[in-house]
Amino acid sequence: MATKIYIDGQEGTTGLKILERFEGRNDIEIMKISEDKRKDPAERKRLINSADFVFLCLPDDAAREAVSFVENDNVRVIDASTAHRTAPGWDYGFPELSDEHRENIKVSKRVAVPGCYASGFNSIVFPLVRTNVIPADYPVFAYATSGYSGAGKKAIAVYEGDDKPFEFNSPRQYALSQQHKHLPEMQAVPGLLYKPMFNPMVCDYYSGMVVSIPIQTRTLGGNTSARDIHKMFEAYYAGAKLIEVMPLMPAEEQKSFFLASNTLSGQNKMQIFVFGDDEQVLICSRLDNLGKGASGAAVQCLNIMMGIDETTGLI
Repeated sequence: MATKIYIDGQEGTTGLKILERFEGRNDIEIMKISEDKRKDPAERKRLINSADFVFLCLPDDAAREAVSFVENDNVRVIDASTAHRTAPGWDYGFPELSDEHRENIKVSKRVAVPGCYASGFNSIVFPLVRTNVIPADYPVFAYATSGYSGAGKKAIAVYEGDDKPFEFNSPRQYALSQQHKHLPEMQAVPGLLYKPMFNPMVCDYYSGMVVSIPIQTRTLGGNTSARDIHKMFEAYYAGAKLIEVMPLMPAEEQKSFFLASNTLSGQNKMQIFVFGDDEQVLICSRLDNLGKGASGAAVQCLNIMMGIDETTGLI
């Protein structure tokens, strides 16, 4: 019997991408809501409680409301909103971070999919803290470039419209008040004692992102090099199916290399890069903000919860 799936918010960017990743699968049955009842609480509640798995691709308040509709104890919820990523009773949907994360996802009734920026950030910072390369009180700074698809339907329409403002041709820094919505999970998941500084930039291309974290090795006692950190990441993600630690480039090759942010657009994997030398190290995580940073991560969690190959429908 096919597993019944309901996507609450199936017309949004993430919901549509999840549907794309289900194409060709005969092990699931997609339950769709009628267009005229998309905002009907009673119909949404009926579908939620008739499903085996429910994806929440909604604004935060609507996601919290949807969880309140769940009356069937057998319904398992995967939330792609910001609402529950650090909430009690929810498991964090990033299985590669640790064996504990993977085992929790397998049996969970409530999984919160990481944010796109937070996925890149935590793919770097969680191992750094877990392996004691940096202490929990380290003053972490991150910057990131992202395509405009993560900015929502209104912003997408502006970027792709005929009247696009001149400034939209340039990378635009935002969240300058240091209150970005991903910051709570960027601090809580790796166990940082202090909120990291974060400088995101939205750019004039559709999807893909790079999250970068610089480290001055003198702040770590001067005994850690780029090569040491690269070896740590290689060991940490050994065997990961959707995360690849890229080879450490020779110094001369690094000088002429450009790291593009849109290379993994449309894909569901992540790449970790380590650049620099004995004094300064730059660690970068490249992913698609709509793939491993959203819908791909949600489907990966579903596959793990179903007890099947986690890459089903993803590669």
